[in-house]
Amino acid sequence: MPVFASDMLSSVAYAPDEILLALSLTTLVSITAAPWIGIAVGAVILVIVACYRLNVRAYPSGGGDYEVASKNLGSKAGLIVAAALLVDYVLTLAVSMTVFAAYITTAFPLLAPYRVPVAIVGIVVISLLGLRGSRARPVLLAIPTYLFLGAVFLTMIVGLVMVALGDVPQAETADYTIVHDAVTNQATLGLATVLIVLRAFSSGSVALAGVQTVATAVPAFEKPRGKNAGNTLVLSGFLAAIMLTGLTYLASVTGVKYVDDPHLYLVRADGSPVSAEYEQEPVLGQLAHTIFADTPIMFFIVVLVAALVLIVAANTAVEGFPGLASRLARDGFLPRQLASKGDRLTFSNGILLLAVAAIVLVIATRASATTLIQLYLVGVFASFVVGQLGMVLHWNKRLRLVIDPKARLRMRVNRLINGAGCIIAAGVLIVVIVSKFLAGAWIAVAAMAVLFIVMGAIHRHYARVASELAPDAEIDSRTIPSNTHAIVVVNDINKPTLRALAYARVTRSSQLEAVTVAVDEEAAEKLQRRWNEMELPVPLTVLASPYRELVRPLLAHVFAIRRRSPRDLVIVYIPQYIVGRWWEHILHNQVAIKLRTRLLLVPNVVVVSVPWRLRSFSRQHRGNGPDSELPLYGQV
Repeated sequence: MPVFASDMLSSVAYAPDEILLALSLTTLVSITAAPWIGIAVGAVILVIVACYRLNVRAYPSGGGDYEVASKNLGSKAGLIVAAALLVDYVLTLAVSMTVFAAYITTAFPLLAPYRVPVAIVGIVVISLLGLRGSRARPVLLAIPTYLFLGAVFLTMIVGLVMVALGDVPQAETADYTIVHDAVTNQATLGLATVLIVLRAFSSGSVALAGVQTVATAVPAFEKPRGKNAGNTLVLSGFLAAIMLTGLTYLASVTGVKYVDDPHLYLVRADGSPVSAEYEQEPVLGQLAHTIFADTPIMFFIVVLVAALVLIVAANTAVEGFPGLASRLARDGFLPRQLASKGDRLTFSNGILLLAVAAIVLVIATRASATTLIQLYLVGVFASFVVGQLGMVLHWNKRLRLVIDPKARLRMRVNRLINGAGCIIAAGVLIVVIVSKFLAGAWIAVAAMAVLFIVMGAIHRHYARVASELAPDAEIDSRTIPSNTHAIVVVNDINKPTLRALAYARVTRSSQLEAVTVAVDEEAAEKLQRRWNEMELPVPLTVLASPYRELVRPLLAHVFAIRRRSPRDLVIVYIPQYIVGRWWEHILHNQVAIKLRTRLLLVPNVVVVSVPWRLRSFSRQHRGNGPDSELPLYGQV
């Protein structure tokens, strides 16, 4: 639980903020409605957790909603879920590190102007830990989760005891007033009230974001995996629901205010605006400040522990995104580079892609958790809806195969639970889209649509390439080219050229020639004289170049050979320098790269790069030895 359910538990650190923020948009709904909205969100958490408990037992392989949708609704439904989950993992990292920065700046106000850099540093650190693949991390990551549970429950218990004894503490913002535009039209008033309540409910539903993390991490559990993962979901969901309900109640009774821009919407009791230096604290931070007013050290402990658990929650994205991307890559929906592991047996390409995407989001939103959460919820509930619909069809298929009355009754109950979860998730998704579409939810919808189209195009490309590369039954695999025509590209008579000639001679091609381009006629005549004087056993062909070009005459020569003998194989040997310093790449191999790139497009032409390692490379790679110490001939 402390490792895989930390995402769900840590959402309590910012879900109450989003509920109060939605309620602060107008006076139409009292802040005292927050506890009831917290209870409603808690109930939804328990329903969704009950649904996913069935998911992980039915599909313990760790595929989550992607596997459920793919097997029961088809590959397109699986792609919808995959697109939603990829977006969710990126937003999990971005949201967790953004809220982490908010808690760090709450504990250390001097860092407030640097919230974006703090969030970016957090993303970089988490990604580096993921790239290292340390085996000790699960033990270390469990500690902040337990500390967070202890800090939140201690805050709740002390606060509730104070309320029960009649000593209700008042938050610093309790005397502040929220200012906004008034609504006078009665019809508009009623509609706005409903929208505000629904918006607050959907905002608080961000606490459900971590449910899928446990569902995709089933293979990491001890056997029986499905049962243990289901129990973890139930326990973590129950704790999250209690904490969310308790914190929203305490925020209501202590008068905590939380708005989008305190300098714009908050005024003091005397009507004066808050000071320019005022920094708004998260709801949990305000509650800790209020309840532990006599022991300030507890405020710092609660805030710092909340920051630590957000690091653990961010780690779930670093674990989940590369794994899902790897599975999609193996299925042919993402580039296959994402399926391979790095030196430390981690999906390094996926981790780097996740980190870059999260940093871009943090910079684009200026580390605004509220803006990021608007994007977050669409993908979360879209995958919920499709996954639960897939589970309903799963039980329908099973019912056709089972005769035992008790087993059928159990399956019908399970189908009812998953169906209820599907309906509730669909309702919340509609609320999220309607209430938050213009606030940023459209970006998540667009991102999911683009990912869906791109993954489909990648899959079609891989399928087309596989079909094209499949051997035909009527083609004899033992067929070889009629003849081979070897060409050694010569620019000067030097060690790399002599090595290329030696390599070409070893292959014993049907025809072998050295080719040079006469960009400078005088230099070409000099090269021809030296060639004859050295009595090199390969004929030298000098190509004319009226326009002083190098690549085009060589290509024309290769094309002429191809026209004369279309069935022959042409092998072009190109000497190439291997350098040790980055700036040396600019000074060497430019013509070789251009020629090789053009020749690769010509049918029945093979390009062979003959490397010559310069001393700068040998110094950078000690132990390989300089090429000058190796023989020029007879080396393969």
